[in-house]
Amino acid sequence: QVQLVESGGGLVQPGGSLRLSCVASGSIVSINAMGWYRQAPGNQRELVAGIGSGGTTNYADSVKGRFTISRDNAKNTVYLQMNSLKPEDTAVYYCNARVVVRRLDPADAYWGQGTQVTVSS
Repeated sequence: QVQLVESGGGLVQPGGSLRLSCVASGSIVSINAMGWYRQAPGNQRELVAGIGSGGTTNYADSVKGRFTISRDNAKNTVYLQMNSLKPEDTAVYYCNARVVVRRLDPADAYWGQGTQVTVSS
């Protein structure tokens, strides 16, 4: 089994910064893409940022220039640096990883439990 554990959420004022972390553990052969999603009340879960195993990144238009995704493959960890936060960034943020748990098998998607980010004065 694979577990993803997020940390770093909290309450921050508009214009502030937070850094989210997500560590993957368990029976891991390799990790392909990793990413961060978010879900605000009444909204569907949406992709915030993704990063491939080679470091290629993609971002939602709403966070480009403010958020930065990175990963440490040696630590099976993905980060999301969030700057210039806005009230509309308020949501539960979920980590996602596509993990190979058995050689020659395709990767499966795993999710973390989510961490709350609240941007408010």
